[in-house]
Amino acid sequence: MSTVPAPPIVAVLAGGKGERIGGDKPTAQLGGRPLISYPLQAASDAGLQAVVVAKHDTKLPSLQVPVIFDVEHRQHPLSGVIAALMQHQRVIALACDMPFIPPTLLRRIAEQPGDAIVTRPGNFMQPFPALYTTRHLRHLQMSLIGQRSLQETLERTRPRIIGDPDLRAFGVLVRVYFSVNTPADLNTAETWLAQPARAAALSPED
Repeated sequence: MSTVPAPPIVAVLAGGKGERIGGDKPTAQLGGRPLISYPLQAASDAGLQAVVVAKHDTKLPSLQVPVIFDVEHRQHPLSGVIAALMQHQRVIALACDMPFIPPTLLRRIAEQPGDAIVTRPGNFMQPFPALYTTRHLRHLQMSLIGQRSLQETLERTRPRIIGDPDLRAFGVLVRVYFSVNTPADLNTAETWLAQPARAAALSPED
């Protein structure tokens, strides 16, 4: 008799240096709230538990979720994924700088069967949000040591893919996958928050 796996947790990765935005990306203000609060809210709205993965020197706002400290010295997103998998068997990894991730997309990923689930808008396999499990932990660790890209690492897990046209049900993709990396990106996100009709009118080619 097969066992139904426990729901994954959402691991919001916040261990990057954030140099292009001036540092302290999780605490950057967007719409009067810390940037990291948006993916955490998406996880909550999806009915999923969340944790934050950060370095010991990462500046974080006040949080209502557990924090996992990533002790790996390498600045690579995989180190945060691995740190989360050391404490949880199934993890949906999500970057702290993605304020427009729909809760419905997180729920869709959580409900898919398999040990690795990714989304692929167009031809690009997105590392965030994506489901990672301890089945591939050794592979992820070797990829980190070899400094492989997330794209290459994901391809080697042979993941189940959610692709077009299914993804378009979750919104305009340029907005769904938008990452705030620079002050200009932060201004764009502010504009979209203030003018949701304009954001909704965007196409992936804009």
